[in-house]
Amino acid sequence: MLLRFTKMHGLGNDFMVIDLISQHAHIQPKHAKQWGDRHTGIGFDQLLLVEAPTNPDVDFRYRIFNSDGSEVEQCGNGARCFARFVLDKRLTLKKKIRVETKGGIIELNVRPDGQVIVDMGPPRLAPQQVPFQADGEALSYPVEVNGQTVELAALSMGNPHAVLRVDDVQTAPVHELGPQLEHHPRFPQRVNVGFLQVIDRRNARLRVWERGAGETQACGTGACAAAVAAIRQGWMDSPLQLELPGGKLAIEWAGPGHPVMMTGPAVRVYEGQVRL
Repeated sequence: MLLRFTKMHGLGNDFMVIDLISQHAHIQPKHAKQWGDRHTGIGFDQLLLVEAPTNPDVDFRYRIFNSDGSEVEQCGNGARCFARFVLDKRLTLKKKIRVETKGGIIELNVRPDGQVIVDMGPPRLAPQQVPFQADGEALSYPVEVNGQTVELAALSMGNPHAVLRVDDVQTAPVHELGPQLEHHPRFPQRVNVGFLQVIDRRNARLRVWERGAGETQACGTGACAAAVAAIRQGWMDSPLQLELPGGKLAIEWAGPGHPVMMTGPAVRVYEGQVRL
């Protein structure tokens, strides 16, 4: 059978989006791996599936697969593309959309200018909620990696994140430390790794090594995690702006117990069909 799909991106973090409400198919991890290959497939960081909700209090269910076939809990840039997609496809007329994900319920708000505000919910700061192996909750943790000790923040935005402060993101060891920390035994479900360069109280630069995808042009949950880590440790103030390789995201967070609000673009690239 032929499946319709849309290629989209949020700041260069790119997605294949499939509507499984108006068309029916059983998508498996092997399909994500096959289609995600940039040489022999469509090529993307994540596959996004739009499904009918299982919870009557929400509008849609949203599933996410990395290009290596692994299913993940959350994707901030993907959430913005999800909102744009369901409006463009007339799957809803709402501008405020509640979505069920593996990492919890999120709320999406599409502004008149096309920017999408995502209520990512409160960050989870306790180590067992990340999950991360530690004796207790702290602002940062020393972690041994390949004979050296790095200091990092560990938290969850519905998916696990480690955030390291660096002097310069251009020279940061993203492709060395990123995979080493992703598979570190203290992160039993692996982890996304953010490298944060603070410019001033309201501006920073960020690169992210994503679990199951490698370095991406942007990572929405990674930007939220980096903002939370920077605000908690007194480096930055809310609201703030993060510059990623693919562009800029605005983040607001009022502190523990409050939701993280992320604002950024969502772009449709092309429509296509793939044989299942």
